[in-house]
Amino acid sequence: MKHTLNQLKLKTGPEGLIINVPDASVMTFEISFRAGEYLVDENKFETPHLMEHLLLGANEFIPKARSFQAEFEKNGAYNNASTNAYDITYEAECADFEWERILHLLLVSISKPLFLEDEFSAESGNVKEELHSRSNNHFRHLSLALREKYGYVAKTDLERIKLMKNVKLEDIWAHYKSTHTLSNMRFVIAGKITPQRQNIIKALIESLDLPKGEGRPKLPLEIPKKITSPLYIHNASVDTIHFYIDSFLKRKLTDREADALDLANTMLTETLYSKILGTARERGLVYGMNSAYNQSRISSNWWFGAQVMPENAKPLFDIIINELSKIFNGELANNDVTEAKQYSLGRFQRSAQTVGGIMSGYSNRYFFDEVIEDYYEVPNRIKNIEKETIIKVARAMFEENIWGIGILGNKGEDFANELRNQIKPLWLLK
Repeated sequence: MKHTLNQLKLKTGPEGLIINVPDASVMTFEISFRAGEYLVDENKFETPHLMEHLLLGANEFIPKARSFQAEFEKNGAYNNASTNAYDITYEAECADFEWERILHLLLVSISKPLFLEDEFSAESGNVKEELHSRSNNHFRHLSLALREKYGYVAKTDLERIKLMKNVKLEDIWAHYKSTHTLSNMRFVIAGKITPQRQNIIKALIESLDLPKGEGRPKLPLEIPKKITSPLYIHNASVDTIHFYIDSFLKRKLTDREADALDLANTMLTETLYSKILGTARERGLVYGMNSAYNQSRISSNWWFGAQVMPENAKPLFDIIINELSKIFNGELANNDVTEAKQYSLGRFQRSAQTVGGIMSGYSNRYFFDEVIEDYYEVPNRIKNIEKETIIKVARAMFEENIWGIGILGNKGEDFANELRNQIKPLWLLK
C-alpha cells in the first residue's frame, strides 16, 4: 500500500512516526515505553507484565475495567498490550470513523490508570493462568531457559509464576511512575492521516498528563556467554526432541549484514525447497524447522530450531552441518541466491498489504533502537545482497565460538551430549 512517513518530536517529549496511508479504512496505534523486566528487581520480575494487564483497565474516565473494555470495543475496535524484557507496548486498531475516540481512550488508559486492588487481584489470577498455559509451549520454555543460561534478561514461565507472590500493588505504582514518562514514550500511528488529523494527534499527545521524565533508558548490556554442556530439560510426556542451536557474535550486525543473514535463512529453512528443511522433508525426517537472527544492544544471535523424532535428530543434524559448511566454504550457487531474493521480494510485498503490516515494518526497529527504516528502499536492499556478504556474515556468526544447544524431551542427558558433540565441529571450522 502506498504511504508517506512523517517523524514527530513533540515539544513535551514524546517522539513517534505518523504513517499516512491515503486509502486506509482503519487506523492503527502502537505506543511503547522502555519499561520491561530488565528495569525491575529480579525477585519482582513479573511487575511489568502485571502492570500491563492492569493498565488497560479501570481509569479516571471509566473506573471499571469491564466497562472500559465495553466502551472501547463497542464499534469493533481492538486493543491489546505486550511486555518483553525491554519494552511495554500498547496497541489498538479501529475503523476510520472512530479513530479520534479510540486514540483518546487509549491515551486516557495510559495516563490515568487507577490500579484498583480488586483488579490487581483478578489480573494476578489471569496472569498466572496465562503463564501456566504458556509453560505448555515447549519451544517457548526451552527458549527462555536458554536465554537465561546465556546471560540475557529472561526467566521461564514457571519461574515467573513462583516470583509473582513478591509483587505488591505499590510495586506496580512505582514501576509505572518511573517508566511512563513523556520523554520515554515512542509511538507509531498509521492510517488515513491528513494534515488536520495529524494536528489533532499532536494536540492529544501533547496534552497527556504524565511527568517529563529523564529520557529513554538505555537497553541492558547483555553479553552472551558460551555454555559448555547442553541445556537439557527432561519432560517424560514428550516423546519428540525439541531443540535450539544458538551461535553468537559480540556486536550488532550492520544493515547490510542483517539483510544477508536474512537471505541465508530463506535459503536454509524458510521454504519447502530450502537447503535444510527441504532436504530433511524430502527424506521424511522433520515436519518443520525454523532459523532466524536476533539482536540485542551489543550482540547478535543466529538460531536454528525444530521438533523431531529422536531417531531422526542425528540425520537432521548431519544436514544442518553439511549445508552450513557449504556456505562457510563459499559453495553457494548464484542461482540459489537469485531465487532466494525473488522469494524475499514477494514476501516483502505481501507484508505491505495492510495498514498493520506497514506499521510493523517500521515499529519493531523504531522501538528497539529508534532507527527509521526506508520502506521503499527494502526491495533495492534485497536485490543488492551479494553472495560474498552472505558467506562472510555466516562465518562471522560462528567464528567467536560462543554457542550453545538446548534439548527438551525424554531421551536423557547422554543423548543431548551426543547431539552437542555432533554439532560442535561447526565452531571449529577455519
